[in-house]
Parts: sequence; structure tokens; C-alpha cells
Amino acid sequence: MRASLLIVGQGLAGTLLGHACEQAGIAFELVDAGHAGAASRVGAGIINPITGQRIVKSWEIDALRPLAWETYRGLESLLGASLVREMRVRRLFRDDAERRVFAEKRARGELAPYAGEADGEGFWIEGALQVDTAALITAARARWVRMGRLRDGRVGIAEALANHETVIACTGAENGDGRAWAGVSCARVTGEILRVSVAGLAPDVILNRGHWVLPTSEGEAKVGATYARGEADSRLARLELERSARELLGGRRFDVLAQESGVRVTAPDRRPLAGYDPAEPRLGLINGLGSKGALLAPWLARQWVDHLTKGMPFDPAVTAGRFE
Repeated sequence: MRASLLIVGQGLAGTLLGHACEQAGIAFELVDAGHAGAASRVGAGIINPITGQRIVKSWEIDALRPLAWETYRGLESLLGASLVREMRVRRLFRDDAERRVFAEKRARGELAPYAGEADGEGFWIEGALQVDTAALITAARARWVRMGRLRDGRVGIAEALANHETVIACTGAENGDGRAWAGVSCARVTGEILRVSVAGLAPDVILNRGHWVLPTSEGEAKVGATYARGEADSRLARLELERSARELLGGRRFDVLAQESGVRVTAPDRRPLAGYDPAEPRLGLINGLGSKGALLAPWLARQWVDHLTKGMPFDPAVTAGRFE
């Protein structure tokens, strides 16, 4: 007998939603065609409390970081895999303007409690996390396949709705049948990274100035990520990332092992989308996570479970209604 709930797509959003449903005792099935183009497969999974050229706290970081930590630690126990680690970020200033912005915001307390020690070159960001999203979706997929809960393949939205009471699309850049979501025009953004060999990096420190260098294992790191709407020029992306790597690594020798890319989706206001399609009340989604998926996915999954089990409304900040 088929479950009444079908989750379409098992990237990061679909994995976190499936896990939340399982923990809540909600019967569900998943269908997924693999992770060849998924941003979760190549993404860094960085949760950085202070981001951007304007040097601001990540949206809702104070509330969402504890839930993310609790969720990923629970998944580590369930899946028997190492998935999340605590990190520090060494943020280097681009210029004097950034130095002034940081000093002013820190003095006003806008960056507390994450802004750490500072000097003329940059400052430390405390409380960062890094989630191994590729390991997470791979381990969860294997477990759900063994349980007979995940089916490999593709399904159209019309077919899914014909066979299930509720369908939640977590399809990222593929976006189901390519339908617009309640008139919201989302952008496809290609992000490219380099995997490099490099010695001498502190394993718990992310280097950041525009791009970042993330130690991944002994003698290896990721460098990323570019941001290109639509199709990307991989050659230019590599040159851009190599230049940033030279600057951030301060003269350390590195060799490029591989270049990888993934496509993510971002809404016009760069906030996520969750809830039902007003045109089809049995069709829901999680999408638009952009580069903040590791932080946002546990929260959005929790909202869906609270809605399905308690009838609680979705946060207005994530529904399509905010664009009306």
C-alpha cells in the first residue's frame, strides 16, 4: 500500500524532510533520480554566522543554528557517519571600507555573539559549522533503499498527485515539471568549486574573503564558490578560484585535483520557499535554499512536519504569499 505522502527529490531538502517525517512517525515515500547535478553533492555545507560584503549576521542564524546542530548530530547517530563539525572562520578584509563597516557594526553589537578577535587584516567568526552534505544524502539514500522507502527514477507532478494524497517537491533546480511556483520567478545559479591538495591548513578553520578555502581532509581542501546565473564559463570560474586560492593560502603551494559544479535555486529576495502551491492544494515544496541550505533545510523540514501533524501554518517569511 502506497504512503499518502510522496517526497520528490532527495537532495538536502528532501533528505531533511524525510528524516523529520520519519522521526515524527509520518509514513512517506521518496522518489529520486540520483544526484548528478545536485548542489548538495558538491556544496561545502558551510553554516557561516556572518556573511556577505555588508558583513551581516546570516538570516535567522540565532534561532536556526541550534536546530541545525541538533538535527545533524542526530543524523550522525542514526546513520553511523561523521556529518557535522564545528569550525571557525578567518574573514579577511577586502579594503578599508570593510574595516570601517566591521568596526561600526561590532561596536553597535550587531554581530554578537559571533564576532571574535580582530586585527588589521581581518577578524574571527566563531560558531560556524560544516556539514558533509554529500555523505549525508548518500548514507540516507542507502538506508531508505534498504528499507524499500526510496524508489530510483523520475515522476511527473501529475502522475505523483494521481497516486498520492500529498506531494512535496524538493527538486531544486529541476523543479518538477518545470512549473512556476505561484508566479514566483526563481533563478538557477551555477556554483563551481575546486578540490585542491594543500598542506599545512588548520582542520577547523575556514579562510574567507569573497571566496573561501575549506579544509576537507588531511592535505586536501575545497575552494569556492563562484556564483553565475544560468550557464557558467568553467574556464573563467577556474581562473577566478585559483586566484582566490593563491590570495587566501598566502603562498602555500596547491594543486588542483578536480573542478565540480552544482546548480542551486534562489528566489528574488534570496529567502527560501516552503508551503503549498495555491493553484494545487495537494502540492507542496521546499526550494530556493540558495547557498544557505545546510542552515535552512532542518528548519523548513520542521515546519512541514508541524504543519502535517499539528496543522500549524508556515512562517509567512517562507511562503509564496510574501510576493503578493
